[in-house]
Amino acid sequence: MSRLAARASRIGLSPTMQVTAAVDRLKRSGVEVFDFGAGEPDFATPEAVSAAGRQAIDAHFSKYTPVGGVAELKAAICARYQDDYGVSFGEAEVIASAGGKQALFNTALTLFGPGDEVIIHAPCWPTLIEQVRLAEATPVVVQTAPDDGFALRASTFIDAITPRTRGIILNSPCNPTGAVMADDEATRLAREAARRGIWLVVDLCYEKLVYADGGFNLPRILDRECRERTILCGSASKAYAMTGWRCGWSLGPKDAIAAQHALQSHATSNVSSITQRAVIEALRGSQAPVEAMRDEYRQRRDSLVEWLSADARLHTAMPAGAFYLFPDVRAWLAAGGFASTLELAKALLERARVAVTPGEAFEAPGFVRLSYATSLHILREGSQRMLGFASSF
Repeated sequence: MSRLAARASRIGLSPTMQVTAAVDRLKRSGVEVFDFGAGEPDFATPEAVSAAGRQAIDAHFSKYTPVGGVAELKAAICARYQDDYGVSFGEAEVIASAGGKQALFNTALTLFGPGDEVIIHAPCWPTLIEQVRLAEATPVVVQTAPDDGFALRASTFIDAITPRTRGIILNSPCNPTGAVMADDEATRLAREAARRGIWLVVDLCYEKLVYADGGFNLPRILDRECRERTILCGSASKAYAMTGWRCGWSLGPKDAIAAQHALQSHATSNVSSITQRAVIEALRGSQAPVEAMRDEYRQRRDSLVEWLSADARLHTAMPAGAFYLFPDVRAWLAAGGFASTLELAKALLERARVAVTPGEAFEAPGFVRLSYATSLHILREGSQRMLGFASSF
């Protein structure tokens, strides 16, 4: 008999976290690494937000809180979505959790189970697939097309629906491609989900990082077309440079949120009380730091695309959101004799000291993810090192 439960043998360490760990080991040994693997902002948490956390410590606000967060935090989350999208949620329709990852985990475990199929678009964040498996449901991975800019088409999801389909997980803006679902596609998908009684679970981790002039309307569309079958999972991590503070949330129908509340009460209980005070300030305070970060990311994106275009063998769709490029490196694989992007990523790290995340981590072999959540200096030097590495084949 195995020492561990069967589910433990089915789950491996997050591939993105493995890249982070490898880079950390090199840096601790004194090696300079040009890190394109990081999936977190390089900016400091806005000072007003950090100050709110310090004030919470000074006020000894360090006890347990209600499992789903203090009333002020829930109100701040709801007010932010009202201001941003014109959607209205009440206190019983929101729960704060220890990051967007836990919000999605809570959602998967309370909505899905044995016999259910859950459609997930790829390339995708690997945790989405693993969480569905942990819920003992079956992930059904559907591919978006690189020639179409990895566009999130309603037909991609609708064509995969079967009588066993219980849910669809949508990540827009998408990690790793930066694709943002168009309003007409979102409307069509939401109407079909409502008609068939299928849950739409939406990972909104990068909702504040959309570069298109038309804005971002997905929560408003889903609220209008499919409110009773939609769970919105958001996070303070990327928008406010608060990855280590750990606060996310779920917004949805009262019964679904009540189920998440019950689950969380037996898992982590509440988000850190100190973090809650900081997130209240982030949500209620000035959004100027968010706008400044977004403008900087846009500049970095444009610069990195320009620098990499020096090698005509690389093909990169211009991302509409998030802070990643996802170039097609299949020509590099063939020219350099690499069997996989895993091999290519290993060689780049060992020989050029550039860290990238291989596409296999996202169900997309032949591509690599490059994070531009780092300085222009690192982006410039790292891209030149990549091109220099590839010039030998």
